[in-house]
Amino acid sequence: MPLAADYEWRSSEPIRSMGWRTIYADEHEPASLSQPSSDRHLLRMHSKEQISHDDYQKTADWLMSRTKHRPQVSIICGSGLGMLADSLDRQDQFSYSEIPGFPQSTVQGHAGRLVFGELKGKSCVCMQGRFHMYEGHSLLKTTFPIRVFKLMGVQTLIVTNAAGSVADHLHPGDIMIIKDHINFPGLVGLNPLHGPNDERFGPRFPAMSGCYSRELRSLAHEISKQLDIAGLVQEGVYAMVGGPNFETIAEARMLHRLGVDAVGMSTVPEVVVATHCGLQVFGLSLITNKVVKSYEDSDCVNHDGVLEVGRLRSQTVQRLEEAESLRQRRTESSGPSVSLREFPVVLWYDGRAAAL
Repeated sequence: MPLAADYEWRSSEPIRSMGWRTIYADEHEPASLSQPSSDRHLLRMHSKEQISHDDYQKTADWLMSRTKHRPQVSIICGSGLGMLADSLDRQDQFSYSEIPGFPQSTVQGHAGRLVFGELKGKSCVCMQGRFHMYEGHSLLKTTFPIRVFKLMGVQTLIVTNAAGSVADHLHPGDIMIIKDHINFPGLVGLNPLHGPNDERFGPRFPAMSGCYSRELRSLAHEISKQLDIAGLVQEGVYAMVGGPNFETIAEARMLHRLGVDAVGMSTVPEVVVATHCGLQVFGLSLITNKVVKSYEDSDCVNHDGVLEVGRLRSQTVQRLEEAESLRQRRTESSGPSVSLREFPVVLWYDGRAAAL
């Protein structure tokens, strides 16, 4: 078996250490190296690709030249939750395929559209479909829209996702406000901030200890009580795994012992980049299934079931009334109902509109 030292590497980017020397990635590294080709591709994909500030700016300029909306909040819709965008008026829609630099969403339940619109005169932009590592996208591509939104003037990012419940007290149909996360890909070196840092977006070493806005989390609890849905809403810790397979029982038990409340395959890279950019972040997980933690349990998770829970939740809870009526009725004992698709938008509108 040839040794790594027998080859000349042409790249100056270190990828990993094998103890005696550093291995460097290059487009022409020998196929005979005892590293699976898929592994080499993954390492190259997450280490060599660079997207310049000009690339982000070109996409932002392209969008701003085609819509009059100047969004202050962006919303990323998780699996089965693309109907969030239906709450917006005066919509401008763009397919991801026509937006320069945007990757394509390939997952069922993700429409692959960027929707600009207004909620009571306040400008928003919704992503109907996000991008995942397991689709083959690099983390720079997965998080590409976040920096574009930053350049468009967005100040707040709202992320939603479908997640499996690890905690015993969370059940399908519940809404979990994300108070913190565990970034498993990041812990093994897959981070969207890898590579040269652009100070125009943020610092080299951003803190993540307060990436989910305490103010917005508190406001969400207040609104959920006033809307009489407090029984559905709890806070918790979200863990991101790479996917696309669901967790084994042993993995689920490990997550439970680590204090994880819900687990999914997205969201965290977007939050990391948004925090790096100085955006205020609020996150919601719709609990779509219980993660299997017992070898005696015969349940089996599948993506169709995840989408079905999202559909049923959006139909079960009634649509919001007009915002003015909502404010007035909150002083009454029986508050109005709110649908999952509108809850994040109204949270932002109710808490932010007066200050904008």
